[in-house]
Amino acid sequence: MVDWQGKSVWIVGASSGIGEATASALHALGARVTVSARKEAALQDFATRHPGSRALVLDASDQAAVQAAVDTLLAAGPLDCVIYCAGHYNAMRAYEMDVPDMERHMQVNYLGALYVLQAVTPAMLAQGHGHISLVGSVAGYRGLPNSLAYGPTKAALINLAETLYLDLRDKGLGVSLISPGFVQTPLTANNAFDMPALITPAQAADAMVKGWANGRFEIHFPRRFTLWMQLLRLLPDRLFFALVRRATL
Repeated sequence: MVDWQGKSVWIVGASSGIGEATASALHALGARVTVSARKEAALQDFATRHPGSRALVLDASDQAAVQAAVDTLLAAGPLDCVIYCAGHYNAMRAYEMDVPDMERHMQVNYLGALYVLQAVTPAMLAQGHGHISLVGSVAGYRGLPNSLAYGPTKAALINLAETLYLDLRDKGLGVSLISPGFVQTPLTANNAFDMPALITPAQAADAMVKGWANGRFEIHFPRRFTLWMQLLRLLPDRLFFALVRRATL
């Protein structure tokens, strides 16, 4: 995806962080952007600062609300690109398990994506074109400390995106997976540990735009960090566990 001029883009989870920065970047490239999230004031502020964009308040974990939002969007015309960026994160260890919060992670990070996909995919298939992008995380590559609740939901998104790619590519739809490392957002502000290779949301959005232009399935950044994380996926379990223990003590 290179030419964004006049393209209809819907970003779910765009009130702050990566979602907001990506919406701003695509608006600057000429896209007709609709931003969704639960925070109405933040969305309206974005729409004011980006003339021609649209704010659509939405709780992605509410399936009926997602379907109603999609119906509203499709009534105005086809969607060219849908980006699922909604996220919930709290650091968690196995000896401090909070199942209700783990369920919230699943509702926002994974089930919300399924609700959006169920609502938009039939219309995209009918129109014969479109692109779906899911924002995962390198935290989904393998199990990591503090990631008891968050990591499994991102691992599910990785598998989901790979399957979507296989199922939809031959039917005219593009699918991409976004795998950020540490990005300076309200979610990562909760971390009490040093975050290597921390980047800004604007830098993340720039990497995403470049990745889409290059036609990559997985867009991961910053590469000076994420390439090492990809290497960890290939290590035997014994070596992986030893390295992670040493790095996180």
